[in-house]
Amino acid sequence: MFRHTKRVLATAITAALAGTAVPAATAAAATPSAAAASDPFYTYDGSEPLSSYAAGTVLKKRTLRYHIEGLPSPVKAIQLLYRTSDAQGRPAANVTTVVRSITGDGSKAVSYQSFYDSLNPKDGPSRAIAGDVTLGGTIATSENAFLAPLLVKGYNIVIPDTEGQSADFAAGPEYAANTLDSIRAATGPEAGTGMNADTRIGLMGYSGGSIATNWAAALAPAYAPDVNKRLVGFAEGGLLVDAAHNLKYVNGSLVWSGVMPMAIIGVARSYGIDLKQYMNSYGRRVYEEVEHGSLLDALGHYPGLTWKKLAKPQYADPNSVTEFVAAVNKVNLGSAATPTVPGLIVQGDGGVAEGTFGNRPGIGTGDGVMVSGDVRALARQYCATGNGSIAFHQYNLLGHVPVAAAWAPEAIGWLADRFAGRTAPSDCGHIPPGNSLAPEQPTSAP
Repeated sequence: MFRHTKRVLATAITAALAGTAVPAATAAAATPSAAAASDPFYTYDGSEPLSSYAAGTVLKKRTLRYHIEGLPSPVKAIQLLYRTSDAQGRPAANVTTVVRSITGDGSKAVSYQSFYDSLNPKDGPSRAIAGDVTLGGTIATSENAFLAPLLVKGYNIVIPDTEGQSADFAAGPEYAANTLDSIRAATGPEAGTGMNADTRIGLMGYSGGSIATNWAAALAPAYAPDVNKRLVGFAEGGLLVDAAHNLKYVNGSLVWSGVMPMAIIGVARSYGIDLKQYMNSYGRRVYEEVEHGSLLDALGHYPGLTWKKLAKPQYADPNSVTEFVAAVNKVNLGSAATPTVPGLIVQGDGGVAEGTFGNRPGIGTGDGVMVSGDVRALARQYCATGNGSIAFHQYNLLGHVPVAAAWAPEAIGWLADRFAGRTAPSDCGHIPPGNSLAPEQPTSAP
């Protein structure tokens, strides 16, 4: 009964993130069709090596009806297969979706990064939009509550599959490449989206979408200066900063502890690391249960789960696994560059309401899954390293779920001001201290 209750709560949490309920018909559409599993659009099958194309090059294009929970709507969407790079810098092909402005204005667009958070590529937003609905894909579908106001305001909307076609959950640098190259593809001459190299872009994302949003803003000056010069700003909330801290924060929590194996698997997959060898028999079982699952397969399914329960006794300290340390350091935003464009960063601190009671020294409290002290530290770091246009809001009494409802309208309004050319507000000098974001140091296994 307890396990069933937690599953219901997990589903409610995911639905609430977008302020909309998951329809009852979702369960019937949970299994992807054979066509979805073998959709040739997702495969690059050209005669030239993928490496011969510049990042952002459109490889395939199709126009289809925008689907909501598997049902076609009158809205048309353009989907692009484009060239990008994975976490290890290797050429890759990925998919993005473009919904054109209802006003025909090609001068402005919002790149919306979804929080679909999955280890299964079939749960990506592009597949849900194409009508191939999985249970995990309902998360992306629920975000239409955030997308509709953007469309009404006349923006073009770009929705990349941020995790790539291997679903490398939590691999921030890969999220960034997929996002930035998606913008290149969507505004390139081959796309036919009504946008071009002068189209101004705003970045927007919550939770898992904030990973892509912040990493894209941080890496744009070096990876995609052509995109960076067109960015008006980034608006995000519920941010993952230092994965090592987050794993310790959710350790033993009631609902969010299931994210721990997801993050371990996603980061290990993206960097080609075999972390399963450090797991005990129970850890390997959890690993296998989650490795192709979505957020709905993890939230509330493993109440009280800890790293110690997953690992062999000699690896009870995660920092004794040197490969783990190397991987989490690669996805630590504290070690990445400072964005050069204005930012809005929103964070909650009421995680107790969502079953996370952690308050460890050096980590502190959070919103249930994200560490508030890490987010404050990152915002302060940006202010101290040359970006004085950082707005920061912390909701002390709200957890990860309700903050999303407060963040969305604030983010849309903040982006509207950036497109209008208004001076970006700054909270620099007023942001409370946070945690150290120094890289993790390996320890010796006993």
